[in-house]
Amino acid sequence: MALVTRYPHAPITEAVIDIQCTSGRSAAELERVNAEEQCYPFTEPLFSAQGQISIGPDSTAIAEASAEAIGFLHRSNDRLQIYQTRVNGFTFSRLAEYTSWVEVSCEARRLWDKYRVIAAPVAITRIALRYVNRLDIPLPLDDFSRYLRTGPQLSSELPQGLSGYFMQLQIPLPDARTACVINQTIIEPSKLNTVAVVLDIDVFRMSELPNGDGVLWEQMEQLRHEKNRVFEACITDDARKLFQ
Repeated sequence: MALVTRYPHAPITEAVIDIQCTSGRSAAELERVNAEEQCYPFTEPLFSAQGQISIGPDSTAIAEASAEAIGFLHRSNDRLQIYQTRVNGFTFSRLAEYTSWVEVSCEARRLWDKYRVIAAPVAITRIALRYVNRLDIPLPLDDFSRYLRTGPQLSSELPQGLSGYFMQLQIPLPDARTACVINQTIIEPSKLNTVAVVLDIDVFRMSELPNGDGVLWEQMEQLRHEKNRVFEACITDDARKLFQ
């Protein structure tokens, strides 16, 4: 397996750093996290919606819905960076074009530090690193295995053409504390004569989570290495040539 740390034309469409935690603060108090952030001028509230349907004695259906404020979403001036401050956690996203892990993780850590001061999280319950990749595979395509080592495989007794598919794999990783979810599907192509495949890799940890902030980002770095290993294991050398 080729080990490549960075591609000139990385297929990343979104990189997400997610930290779930328990906080004693209200959603309204979390608005202060972005109070002095000139780089993130666009803010909108986040809500958690719940609904239920009950059947009355006369068999009449009664629908009830409610929404609870859970925090805020903030967008950067160029709308390529987004972060969420919620009562149950913090999320930072970088959209395409992706820059580098150093830049993304440094910005996420800077904003997490501000969130941590205001939210005063009691415990971290899950940390995750998610990368959504888009592979524009040129046509004609006879076999997905030319580009994907982890992908759809059809019986030889079936027609070999695919107009769409969705595949999800949940995989425990060698480190017993870590697992990953791989989602793969076809989407509408943005380039002529290509098939667009989404390779969505979510690597996460839910046990033996850090108490100290330094350890938290050490573990994020470990998740990054695991994510890279999973990505490289899913693609072939022909796919790598697409990113050069």
